[in-house]
Amino acid sequence: MPLWINDPAALSAHLQDPPAWVGLDTEFIRERTYWPQLALVQMSIRDEILLIDPLVPGMNDALRPLLDNPAVLKVMHSASEDLVALSHDCGALPAPLFDTQIAAALCGVGGGMGYQKLVQEITGVALAKGETRSDWLRRPLSDAQLQYAADDVLHLDAIYAALDARLQAQGRRDWMQQDCARMLANAGSEEGDRWPHLAMRSAQLMEAPAQMRLLRLLRWRDVQARSSDKPRSWILDNELATNLARTPPADRAGLQSQLDAHPKAPRKLGDAIWQALTAPLADEADAPLARNATTDDKAALKRMQDAVTACSTELGLPEGILASRRYLELLQENGNWPTALAGWRREVLEPKLAPLLTPTQST
Repeated sequence: MPLWINDPAALSAHLQDPPAWVGLDTEFIRERTYWPQLALVQMSIRDEILLIDPLVPGMNDALRPLLDNPAVLKVMHSASEDLVALSHDCGALPAPLFDTQIAAALCGVGGGMGYQKLVQEITGVALAKGETRSDWLRRPLSDAQLQYAADDVLHLDAIYAALDARLQAQGRRDWMQQDCARMLANAGSEEGDRWPHLAMRSAQLMEAPAQMRLLRLLRWRDVQARSSDKPRSWILDNELATNLARTPPADRAGLQSQLDAHPKAPRKLGDAIWQALTAPLADEADAPLARNATTDDKAALKRMQDAVTACSTELGLPEGILASRRYLELLQENGNWPTALAGWRREVLEPKLAPLLTPTQST
């Protein structure tokens, strides 16, 4: 039976003299906020399953020493958002980390596998579905919620043992450690995406000055969303940001007219939006431009994608694990290897992709 922990002292007692590894998962709500609201922490420790209530004052402080302990490996599944929730509410990241979704991909079991599918693949156990969209902030939680939450860490020991053995046999433990370290670094970063305009298709149809205006607005939106703890779309939606960047108002009054005409516009933030729209960023000269690919670009990208696919097949890796289209486009654009392709990925991909880059692109 899982143990419900609603006393920080009780949690501290359970975490004295911790083992070499623990299993972790969280439940959180992220519907009306920028930051995920931590609602439950599940822990598999030795032969116990703890369901920890982070809404209790002092509980996150009691959990922090374990998260910070470098001698305790934290085993999680698809942990990227869990890491953000733990970092924000507990002020610590669960390092070192073993992410079973990443491990399953790197040892060839499958790419992007959900927890239920991976449990069935490794253990043969079919887990029930049904509580993923529950209200995890309510108290008391239902029996169905408690069982679902416990199941999320119940099988991590078997999955960890099986996947770690495969990684060891294939000589890919270092790959795993690099990928988890990068995930932790991303979760702990105080900065958002440096070039968010590149992810918007509408930017490809803009001239350079309009793209810079869009970049300014998106950077400002991210800072504002973080500081106010509101979803980005509540601050400034993509449609309005695109319109303002493409057809900028001549003055502050013109901006207000555009805001008044848009049903979801943040009218009270008009002064801040005007400042963001008109004040150049210090690093705009370094900003890459979103480009509408030419026929030659598309053909070159297809050759790179084919090379990546062949390399994945050779290594027994699922499709999409080595390099996404977006990162290949960035590499094609200027020849600089994105951070996401650093380390072991660059080591295996560079011999395949370097011949496909023009001399001015190879960096």
